[in-house]
Amino acid sequence: MNNNLNTFVKETIPNQEQANELMGKLFTAAQPESLFTKPTVQGDYAVIMASEMMGGLGYGFGGGGGGSAPDEEDGSGFGGGGGGGGSMMARPVAAISVGPDGVRVEPIVDPTKIAIAFFTSMAAMFITLRRINRQAAEWNK
Repeated sequence: MNNNLNTFVKETIPNQEQANELMGKLFTAAQPESLFTKPTVQGDYAVIMASEMMGGLGYGFGGGGGGSAPDEEDGSGFGGGGGGGGSMMARPVAAISVGPDGVRVEPIVDPTKIAIAFFTSMAAMFITLRRINRQAAEWNK
């Protein structure tokens, strides 16, 4: 039985190593060099873009068992598998201007996010007022 387990571990370690490499690449991408661009110089001024990064990663591995090792063909069982996925997103949030007048930080406004926040707030207020009116009508009965 120990031979079966050793064979299974030897077969899944390369997948775990690949998953760990992917995790390392994700952390490498989130370095300060990824969040701030190299300065663009024009005359006495330099501009640096600052970004926000968000990312996520998930992976998992499974196993199996049975009475024989995976390389035997008697059909009594064994198994294994793995998978994973991830994503990363970056968006500019500010422009940093350095010049003879000093340093200025100009936020980059995303009108789509503002509109989404506005309509979400309006919907929440509408739902709350509707619930309050229903409750008041029940109390007045």
